[in-house]
Amino acid sequence: MGNKGNKSKKKIVVRVILIILAIIIILLGVSAGVGVWYVKDKLGKLNYVEIEEGEISINEGVANKLNGYRTIALFGVDSRGNELVSGTRSDCIILVTIDEKQKEVNLTSVYRDTYLELTGRNLDKVTHAYSYGGAKLAISTLNTNLDLNITEFATVNFDSVVDIVDAVGGVTIDITESELKYINSYIDETSKVTKTNASHVTKAGKQNLSGVQAVAYGRIRYTAGGDYKRTERMRDVMMAVFSKVKSMSISKLNKLADTLLPKIYTNIEGGEILSLLPQIASYKIKDSTGWPYETKGATIGGVWYGPPITLESNVKKLHEEIYDQVDYEPSDKVKEISQKIINKTGYKK
Repeated sequence: MGNKGNKSKKKIVVRVILIILAIIIILLGVSAGVGVWYVKDKLGKLNYVEIEEGEISINEGVANKLNGYRTIALFGVDSRGNELVSGTRSDCIILVTIDEKQKEVNLTSVYRDTYLELTGRNLDKVTHAYSYGGAKLAISTLNTNLDLNITEFATVNFDSVVDIVDAVGGVTIDITESELKYINSYIDETSKVTKTNASHVTKAGKQNLSGVQAVAYGRIRYTAGGDYKRTERMRDVMMAVFSKVKSMSISKLNKLADTLLPKIYTNIEGGEILSLLPQIASYKIKDSTGWPYETKGATIGGVWYGPPITLESNVKKLHEEIYDQVDYEPSDKVKEISQKIINKTGYKK
């Protein structure tokens, strides 16, 4: 039980490394004896953007119900040319919910194809919100559909993962025969986008993958398990990265931080992150899950979507499990959107 629990916790931690590995690097540096000056210098390299109050939508009454919780949206985008502001889909969406009283963290992955109402627009895949309106629309969409009060975010693209994996000397991954069938087309595409040469994977089995190869592996969607299996592959890659990062020297960590930090787009100020560092050691990651809990594929207008069944019941369960709100009653806005999804898909309890 102990070993299984430890492995599970490691996998949970890895799910956020895609976006906040830089913070882990800083923490490792601090634990190794570097000074506060090091942390301040590194955080100063973040790509910071300010979002004014009122620019993000929150359903009426929700903020007060979530007192004591802080939820941060982490976006991993399928970017071309390091575009992090908008115009690119968020293939990875993770909600990091911090219970400030219990000092616990829950991680919730929102599946990219989830059929929701983009704030101020129509029903669509949640991944498209970032493309149409950047972090503001993506956060607003999460808030209005899930009854949340998110105001903070961090974004990176898969180019960063290429740099990370190459910086640690590659990662060992066990490629299956079914994955081998698809990985090389993704390698070609990723090589073209990142302008990084990479060879094809020619056999199944355990092998060391370069940055481009690892990203290609993490993007495979067409084997059994579809998008759910894809998110698992991402976790496997980042677990392998995390294992290597823990043993890196300060000089290598320093180089990696300098490469990665400028590629993180966030509205969390460096000073705010610095103030949180002393508290991090006392927090534990409690759980990790995917959302919606219940969903069913639907083809609408020739496009495949993943509608929650129903949005109302999935939001209710989210608040009961993550925010400890017993017998939670979703807002009128969530109920309205839920009915729109039912009307469009015919899917209901």
